[in-house]
Amino acid sequence: MTDKPDIHRIIRSHLTAKALFDQARSHAFEYMDTLHDRPVYPSPETLENLSVFDEPLPDAMGDPEKFLALLHEYGSPATVAQTGNRYFGFVNGGVTPAAVAAKWLADVWDQNAGLFVMSPIAARLEAVCERWLVDLFELPETTRAGFVSGTSSATLCGLAAARNFLLARAGWDVHQKGLNKAPELKVVLGEEAHSTVFKALSLLGFGLDNLIRVKTDGQGRMKASDLPNLDAATLVIAQAGNVNTGAFDPFHEICGKAQKARAWVHIDGAFGLWAQGSENTKHLTGGIEKADSWSVDAHKTLNAPYDCGIVLCRDESALVSALQNTGAYIQYGQHRDSMLYTPEMSRRARSVELWATLKCFGRKGIENLVDGLCNNARLFAQELEKQEFHILNDIHFNQVLVSCGDDALTQAVLAEIQSGGVCWCGGSVWKGRSVIRISVCSWATSAQDVHMSVKAFVDARTRALSKQTKKESK
Repeated sequence: MTDKPDIHRIIRSHLTAKALFDQARSHAFEYMDTLHDRPVYPSPETLENLSVFDEPLPDAMGDPEKFLALLHEYGSPATVAQTGNRYFGFVNGGVTPAAVAAKWLADVWDQNAGLFVMSPIAARLEAVCERWLVDLFELPETTRAGFVSGTSSATLCGLAAARNFLLARAGWDVHQKGLNKAPELKVVLGEEAHSTVFKALSLLGFGLDNLIRVKTDGQGRMKASDLPNLDAATLVIAQAGNVNTGAFDPFHEICGKAQKARAWVHIDGAFGLWAQGSENTKHLTGGIEKADSWSVDAHKTLNAPYDCGIVLCRDESALVSALQNTGAYIQYGQHRDSMLYTPEMSRRARSVELWATLKCFGRKGIENLVDGLCNNARLFAQELEKQEFHILNDIHFNQVLVSCGDDALTQAVLAEIQSGGVCWCGGSVWKGRSVIRISVCSWATSAQDVHMSVKAFVDARTRALSKQTKKESK
C-alpha cells in the first residue's frame, strides 16, 4: 500500500501555526521598505535568475516556507516597481497602503462576489461604491455599475448593452435570433479610439471594415463637426482621455447630436473619467452625463489595486439583459446580485479595495490626487523643454509625449531610459513619429521624482549620442 500524505493535517497545521503568514508579512514589509530605492525595471541578470522556477511539477507536497522564501528571493527583484514613484510606463496607477491592507483582509476572506448569498459584504460594498461613483461622476441616478477586471471588459459590457438595446428597439431579439440577418447598426467612433474598443467591437460581431471612423484634430479629439448623420440605430463611441495625448472628445456636442437622433453613446474613460473628480479638470468631462454607458478603471488614476474595472450604464435593464445568467441553482434575492451586471458568474470581491480606496481619499482627496498628477505632468513637460526635448502634445491631463527630434535618437534614448533603472517610460507612435510616452499616474510621484527623471532623460540622451558617435566613427 502506497503511503499518502495526510493533506488535511498538513494544511491545517500551516493554518494553525501562522508562521507562513508571519513570513509573508516580513517579505511584504521588506518589499515596501525598499520599493523606492530598487530599479524601476529588473536587470538582465535578475530576469535570467527566473530560470530557477523552471522545473517539472513536483511529485511530493512542497514546503511552503521554502518556496515562499524562493518566491521572495527571486520573484520580488523581478517585479516592475509600478507602485513606486518613478514608473511612467503605460497608464498604471500606484496603490495606497489602505487599499493594500483591505485587499490583504479580502484575500483571507476569499469571497465569490457573484451573488448576495455568496457574499453579503461584497454585494453591500458594491452597492455603496456604485452610489459613490454615480455621485462623483454626476451621472443619472438610474445608472448601475458592474465591477470587472478592467476597461477592456467594461467596454465589452457597455457595447454589448448598446448593441442589444438598439437591435431590440428595431424589433430584433439577439438572444433568440443571434446576429445572422439582424438589422444593420451604424457604429461611429474617432480614428484615435483605443485598441480595446476595436477588440470589443470585433468580439461583438461588428465588422471592423464597417465602422465609420471620424477624423480627429491635432490632439486626437474627435471632430464633432465631422459626425455623420446619426439615427436610432447608431452606436457612438467617444473617448475621455486619449491614450497618447490625454485629450478629451467634445462630449456636449457629440452627446447633444446623439440625443436628438436617439443614438446610444458609450464613453471610454479608462483613466480620463476621473477628471470629473476635480474642479480644475471638470471642464474636460463636461457633457458625459448625457451618454448612455461608460467604462473606467479604478486601478489607473484612482490608484486602486489591480484589477478593478467598472462598467456604468444608465439603463439597468439594458445591462442586465446583455449579461444575463440563468440556471435553476442560481439564487437571486431582493438584495444586489452582482452577477447580473458582469459577464462572470464567479469573481473576486473587487469592491473591498475599491471601497477602501474611495473611503481613504474621499471627495477632496480624489481632487488632490487628480490635480497632483496633472501638475506633475505639466512640470515634466516644462522641465524637458528646458533641456531641449520636444513636447508634441498640449498637457490636457496626465500624458506627455516626448521626441528627441528624430525617430532613431528618440528610440535610442527610450532604450537607455528603460535600462537605466531610474524611471521607466513606454514608447508609442504619434502622427507617424516615434515618441516617448510619459504617463503620470501614481500618488507617490513628487516634484523631486520628476526632476530626477528629467535628469535621467538628459543622461540617457548623452549616452545614446555617445554610442551613435562611436558607431559612426567606425
